[in-house]
Amino acid sequence: MTENPASVVDEASFMVRRSIRINAPVEKVWQAVTQPEHISRWFGRTVLDGVGVGAAGTMTFPDYGSIPLRVEEWDEQRRVAYRWNNDDALGELPDGMQEKGSTVFTFTLDEVGGATQLTVVEVGFENTSAPLANLESHRTGWDEELDKLVRLVEKDAVGEDAAGGGA
Repeated sequence: MTENPASVVDEASFMVRRSIRINAPVEKVWQAVTQPEHISRWFGRTVLDGVGVGAAGTMTFPDYGSIPLRVEEWDEQRRVAYRWNNDDALGELPDGMQEKGSTVFTFTLDEVGGATQLTVVEVGFENTSAPLANLESHRTGWDEELDKLVRLVEKDAVGEDAAGGGA
């Protein structure tokens, strides 16, 4: 698995950021961050009621619950942004999407030498119940979840190459 640097927190702008390299084509990484059946393999079990901006649903984690989720931005194979109500410090989850307490995480994908540079930026923590606690919780979360994404996508890419599927 490709080793990548950890997430960083910018307390002044209430932002978490992580850039990673995945040894797989952009198309494969795009599927992994936009298609619910693929997101569910490395993140939380994801259900969306459509594709593109405005699609809404939930992301469910065992022993945590269902987090309301909505697609905010969609630039095919380049950029996707999700709003979610994942205020860890609050200790409870809303029934539906609420602007208050929500944050937005954006995945940006760039092709770099046959691999994909994936950057996630999550903002809006100043609107949560405990901004600094949530920043730290999400920093560690992005480290864990994106490491799972790298393992999964790189394993799938190697399996396809071995089977003659290519990119």
